[in-house]
Amino acid sequence: MPTPVTPEYLRPRLLHRENESHKGDYGHLLIVAGCETMPGAAVLATGAALKSGCGLVTVHSTKRALHAVVNNFPSAMLSEDPRPQFSRFPAALERYSAIAVGPGLSRDALSGVALRNMMSAAKEAKIPMVLDADALNLISENPKMMDRIPSGSIMTPHIGELRRLIPFEKGQEEEAARELALKSGCVVVLKGFHTRIISPDGVCLVNTTGNPGMAKGGSGDVLTGLAGGLMARGYAAIDAAALGVWIHGFAGDRLTEERTAEAWSSRDLIDVLPAGFKALY
Repeated sequence: MPTPVTPEYLRPRLLHRENESHKGDYGHLLIVAGCETMPGAAVLATGAALKSGCGLVTVHSTKRALHAVVNNFPSAMLSEDPRPQFSRFPAALERYSAIAVGPGLSRDALSGVALRNMMSAAKEAKIPMVLDADALNLISENPKMMDRIPSGSIMTPHIGELRRLIPFEKGQEEEAARELALKSGCVVVLKGFHTRIISPDGVCLVNTTGNPGMAKGGSGDVLTGLAGGLMARGYAAIDAAALGVWIHGFAGDRLTEERTAEAWSSRDLIDVLPAGFKALY
């Protein structure tokens, strides 16, 4: 039986801040997200990462997306891609503690090459990744890329993305997620009703927060930024996934309680993430 992710499960795993500390002590997240036609994905992931507790956030994206990011979240640092979609990754990758990649990336062939090369560099530098959205779609088109995933990484597929990675029959979603965890070496977050979190060594957790109001575009981008920030902050993949999913769902529950499940957007989630942290701390 899956272990429920509850405050009682999470509190012993929480990290705490020292009085004598500085931003460099809390990790540096690189977000690779967004393109000229989907700049909002970078905005959403960045906003969530900045609420995760990590020390620094750098966003690599296109010019239009970076304008949107800085106008919404001026504390993020920027790295510009020269093309209208992801085509190269920042130099000196070793400066980052974790990488979150995929939201709004596009499935352009050049993006696939850039992703493959970045994954190889991250694996060599032992930098864990959160792989979501178009990063997963690009991997599904070239399954050999799974060999390049760094140890301690997270995949966050919804049902459609999971099916592209591991074909399965209806009702076999959890078995497919287990297979993907084993094949990729990643903690797999199977998003949906009672989100499952499955590790390569067989641990299976089930989230206890969240509601249908979260079934809106951009909700997954928020989770990617949050989970990436938590990994950069120092959480192991399984704990970053569990904490991120629970807080993300808690924010959705709070919004649905206040506004109904219909009348809020994924952007609103970012502003309510602190309520989840407060409930735990």
